[in-house]
Amino acid sequence: MQSINKFDALSSQDAASTALKKPVLKRGVRDRAVIELQQLLAHWGYYATPFDDIFDIPVENAVKSYQNRVFLLEDGIVGAKTWQALFTGAPVDMPELREGSTGSAVKTLQRLLQLRVDGIFGPKTKAALITFQRDRKMLADGIVGAKTWYELSKIPH
Repeated sequence: MQSINKFDALSSQDAASTALKKPVLKRGVRDRAVIELQQLLAHWGYYATPFDDIFDIPVENAVKSYQNRVFLLEDGIVGAKTWQALFTGAPVDMPELREGSTGSAVKTLQRLLQLRVDGIFGPKTKAALITFQRDRKMLADGIVGAKTWYELSKIPH
């Protein structure tokens, strides 16, 4: 399968419309779409067994692992957001964060940057984020947008 990247393969709007045409898949389902799911999971390095049309426990475990990588609820169910993330290889619907932001997404950011987790995007979080962005040759603006979430999703967590 050719390399897929959020920023050169599909715009997120294209991915969303593609995802809307995909069936919801979960353990126990037999469907041709399961083969496509397995191919996408294999492309991203989450599935290494032969493809078939059966959504079994190994497929469910691969889906959960992928959902974790892209900051989705790890329920093993492939709905629109999981399909979109599979097509783009990137997190879906993550909020833009900047100094002053608060909440669970900030806690996720702080965990990924190995900071003290308090859910408040303050000067220390901003400084660590700027370092992270610089290290990856990104625009080091201290703002977490789609490209930064994509880079953050590559950190094992």
